[in-house]
Amino acid sequence: MENQTYENSYRYFENRDCKYYPCHDSEHINCLFCYCPLYPYDDCPGDHTYIEKDGEKIKNCADCLFPHRVGNYEEIIRFLSKS
Repeated sequence: MENQTYENSYRYFENRDCKYYPCHDSEHINCLFCYCPLYPYDDCPGDHTYIEKDGEKIKNCADCLFPHRVGNYEEIIRFLSKS
């Protein structure tokens, strides 16, 4: 997003009234993708790792801010469109 404004719109929504806000260590959080639509994809563009628990590989997105960054709406939509 070239214009780094933080106005609520179809591309960006920040819910400071949420009881979990802030859920990540970031000045501005796009809450539009509160539940990340990229989680099911191993090749998602976010910063994730894998942990093993009870013999299962689990995607760990705890440190990922990709879906919450202001300018990533278009990239998420593009990624989901081709998946």
